[in-house]
Amino acid sequence: MEQINGPLQMEHALLFTFLEVSSDCNFKDQLRSLQSQQIMLCQGNDDDELQTDGNRSGHFQNGLAQTNEEVIRIIAAQLAEIGDQFDREIQERVVNGLAQHFLNENLSYEEIIQHMNRAVRELTRAIPADMEQEKAMLVLAMVLTRRIVNSVPSLLRRVITTTLNYMNQQFHNYILEM
Repeated sequence: MEQINGPLQMEHALLFTFLEVSSDCNFKDQLRSLQSQQIMLCQGNDDDELQTDGNRSGHFQNGLAQTNEEVIRIIAAQLAEIGDQFDREIQERVVNGLAQHFLNENLSYEEIIQHMNRAVRELTRAIPADMEQEKAMLVLAMVLTRRIVNSVPSLLRRVITTTLNYMNQQFHNYILEM
C-alpha cells in the first residue's frame, strides 16, 4: 500500500473525510479502522528531518494541522452534498461493472484505475455543464468508491487504495488548489 505521507496526504484526508460525512456510507467503522492503520504506517516511516524551528520538514504529524483538517472537513462536506445529488444519476450497472473489475485479482491497480477513469468520464457527460469538470470527476470517483464498498464491503482496502492513487494521478493539483 502506498504511503500517506508525501503525495497522497491531501487525497487521503479528503477521501476519508468525504466518506465519513457522506449520508450513505455503510462502512464508517471499517473506514476508521483502516484510517488508523494507515496513520500508524505513516508515523512508523517518519524520516522527516527536524528543522531549526523545531518543526519537521514533512506535512503529516499526527494527522494534518488543525486548520487544514477543518478546511478539508468543510470542503469534503460540500463535495459530499454534491455527491448525494450525483448519486441518483449513477446506474447500478456502472457500480456493479466497476466492482467486478475490483474483484478480478488478475487486474493491476493501473488497469483498475483505467476502468475507473472510463466510468468517471462516462458519468461526467450527464453532469450539468456549469460545474467544473475536475470537481465533477473528483466527486464521481469518491461516490463510486462509496457505492462499490457499500455493495461489496470486502473490497474496502483495494477500492480505497486504488481511489487514492487515481485521485493523486488525476486531481492532485486540483485538490491542492481547493
